[in-house]
Amino acid sequence: MLRSVLDVFWDEAVWLPPNTTWADVNPGPDKEVTYTDHWDAWLSIPMALLLMALRFVLHKCIFVPLGKSLGIKHTRKKAYPNHKLEAAYQAGAGLDSRKIVALSKQLDLSQRQIERWWRHRRLQDKPPTLVKFCESAWRTAFLLYNLVLGLFVLWGKPWLWDVDHCFIGYPHQGISNDMWWYYMSAFAFNWSQTFSLQFDVRRKDHRQMVTHHATSLLLLYLSWVCNAHRTGSLVLLVGDSSEMLLEATKTIRYANYEKTSICMFVVFTSVWILTRITFYPYIIWSIPTRGQLYVRGFPMAYILLSLLLLLLALNLYWTWLILQVAYRAAMFGETKKDIRSSSSEISDNSVSSEESRKK
Repeated sequence: MLRSVLDVFWDEAVWLPPNTTWADVNPGPDKEVTYTDHWDAWLSIPMALLLMALRFVLHKCIFVPLGKSLGIKHTRKKAYPNHKLEAAYQAGAGLDSRKIVALSKQLDLSQRQIERWWRHRRLQDKPPTLVKFCESAWRTAFLLYNLVLGLFVLWGKPWLWDVDHCFIGYPHQGISNDMWWYYMSAFAFNWSQTFSLQFDVRRKDHRQMVTHHATSLLLLYLSWVCNAHRTGSLVLLVGDSSEMLLEATKTIRYANYEKTSICMFVVFTSVWILTRITFYPYIIWSIPTRGQLYVRGFPMAYILLSLLLLLLALNLYWTWLILQVAYRAAMFGETKKDIRSSSSEISDNSVSSEESRKK
């Protein structure tokens, strides 16, 4: 029964173009080119664990000391102990006007004192800025490394300059050693990001990020197995460039370099639109148009196309958020809120604004 299931799953008619068999694309010493080995994809999991260990070391030895030297807060001001207010807060029903009045009468405190305690207690549960700084600093460092690696690997490759070379000769396209490491590096980082979602600061778009990482991993695996690594490498390069600038912008903002972060945000927005809304859709467009000139359609090609379109939908969603931030910055000078930031950041900023008004 297991053999029957595997035979259906690895059906050549699904994975490969017509008139191509697994024997044609399996790696071996007698082949003219080096084909991808689907077992290699699983090496990315232990590599991801090594990346997480490296992240832990850099966090303790570099990012935390750097953040403290920049004056980034690593603790939250705690609300003064009050058992009855704590019990009301732990009930989780929120704070409305009726509850404020009732607590004010019960505890002989003013409504403003209760509101202030409640805000401080909420902030106490939020992650410190130093934690968010370290997370963004790690992602900035690795994405910068992977972007430089991608440019180094792909600069001399013909498909970087002419997308038709992603399809010419497919699927008999050999993979070089540098391309192997570039793909495995991206694989490992996506695995590590997926694992770390469980303990990293929870972002506003947590569900979208889970979808993004799951889709990216599936795309990497499927493109690796069916030897479509050329198109995959272009998608990786397009994604890393804007993602690195996003994390760099957040890192600078956490360090309170406001003017620099505004300049970085302008650069990031420009690169995001250029890569995610221009180049990336062009790559997708090339599959059913230019690809059909060289390769007859097969089911896996349409599956990969569907996953790429799902990522495009996420890109459009994030672009809308970016444009909202840009509008607020241009009209109101409001730069504290940014896309894909934690909800705690928004709470912190709104609290700070309210405190300032009351003072």
